[in-house]
Amino acid sequence: MSNQSHVIGSIDTDLYQGTIGDALHRAAILWPDGEALISKHQSLRLSFAELLVQSQNFALGLLELGLKPGDRIGIWAPNCAEWVITQFATSLAGMILVNINPDYRPRELKFALEKVGCKALVLANKSEHANYVQMVDDLKTQGDLACLEHLILISEQQQKNYHNFASVMQNGQSKNPQRLDEIQKTLQANDPINIQFTSGTTGAPKGATLSHKNILNNAMFTGLTQNFGSADKLCVPVPLYHCFGMVMGILAGVLHGTCIVLASEKFNPAAVLEAIQQEKCTGVYGVPTMFIAMLDHPDFDGFDLTSLRTGVMAGAPCPIEVMKRVIADMNMSEVTIGYGMTETSPISFQTSKDDPLDKRVSTVGRIHPHVEVKIIDEKGNITKCGVKGELCTRGYSVMKGYWNDKKKTAESIDNDGWMHTGDLAVIDEQGYCDIVGRVKDMLIRGGENIFPREIEDFLFTHPDIAEAQVFGVHSEKYGEEVCAWIRLSPNANLSEDDVKAFCKEQISHFKVPSFIRFVDEFPMTVTGKVKKNVMRDAMNKELQS
Repeated sequence: MSNQSHVIGSIDTDLYQGTIGDALHRAAILWPDGEALISKHQSLRLSFAELLVQSQNFALGLLELGLKPGDRIGIWAPNCAEWVITQFATSLAGMILVNINPDYRPRELKFALEKVGCKALVLANKSEHANYVQMVDDLKTQGDLACLEHLILISEQQQKNYHNFASVMQNGQSKNPQRLDEIQKTLQANDPINIQFTSGTTGAPKGATLSHKNILNNAMFTGLTQNFGSADKLCVPVPLYHCFGMVMGILAGVLHGTCIVLASEKFNPAAVLEAIQQEKCTGVYGVPTMFIAMLDHPDFDGFDLTSLRTGVMAGAPCPIEVMKRVIADMNMSEVTIGYGMTETSPISFQTSKDDPLDKRVSTVGRIHPHVEVKIIDEKGNITKCGVKGELCTRGYSVMKGYWNDKKKTAESIDNDGWMHTGDLAVIDEQGYCDIVGRVKDMLIRGGENIFPREIEDFLFTHPDIAEAQVFGVHSEKYGEEVCAWIRLSPNANLSEDDVKAFCKEQISHFKVPSFIRFVDEFPMTVTGKVKKNVMRDAMNKELQS
């Protein structure tokens, strides 16, 4: 490697050039009786052959409703088998699956569906935290969602103005699957097949449009890095609506013959630990907060996790101490850290089981195959190794663009095909990458540039601190001051003065938090990312009162 922060992935393994439908057919041929999907909360198990048949039936049922290839079909539900069947059915029928965040409220739902012109919506009836049918009915009553021609309910109950999921599948069961074969012949690997909305923390959500080639290859390489095979079972507690669940989980399973285990509708640490024990899972996915919740579960020591060996921790910065505990206490000797974003399908960097331990716990690994990354300074020049800058990536994994938004696409992807991520990173001389923060997360206190991640990592070394989130709040004197929200370990007792004393002499004085709050939990997105904007707004309001 040169002394510049510029890395290019291996091209030793060819890119997969088929469609998602091709991949599902291949799985049903290679592992027809192998378990493809286990949904614990639904007491349901499907082989790869059964998954193909059910997906074909639902695809044919969608076509019977009058839907056509290219139509956008929304899915708005927590994790369940129907989510997975819909994912494959839309691919088989050449329709574009639109992933809707299960935590969306009516205004957000309306924006997403109308932005991409969804013709149909597959939705759950209700969950613990939401009544999906009620929200849709309210919007329809107001004259919204005119684009929707069909509503398909994941429920055994019959509901006026809704098709029943099982009925749509049954209607397709008697139809000739040759119709799907004809559609498959017209599909190309570069066709758009999936739209995923970004979190929208800096404005209205944008619909990242991904192709078969984008997400299938990312799933393939993610699975290869974990050495997945037909003997593996992967527990996926992360939401399927996100790339982490549907790409790195579901698609990786189909490509590598690995069984996917859904422990519950939404993340529940006890349900995940129980599923791992009962199904003898060899892998588990999660964002750092999920792993922390499992490790801190009061009955953690009572679960048999000896079957585990691998998995991925991603979606948010991974504290070093958490990684060490996952390796030691969850028997995940081959656990990997991944880094990426929805717009890059998602993974660009991933650690390997063969990496030195210090690199496995302190970096996001090295570049993925067929991907190129550079780190640039404020002038757009590539930095030297070890020098911080914005991470830019290009290659097969970069999205086709934001749906119906050329302006936002042009702002993110330059004329040379580089996706500007907004993440601050450092690449060392061996090619290992460390994500040090977000360009927009940086705070400036009296002229000093401060990166919250550095302070968070330091606070986490205190034995009584379970989690810490650092951000800037308004200051008349300095422009911004450092604020830390801290969640303590069970039975721990710390004061603000204790934390400040711990920081003194260990980090620069201007990095020591001026304001500290102890909390039981942080405001989170459904994918486990902390909403620092919500915390910042709450603190600024408190400090101004």
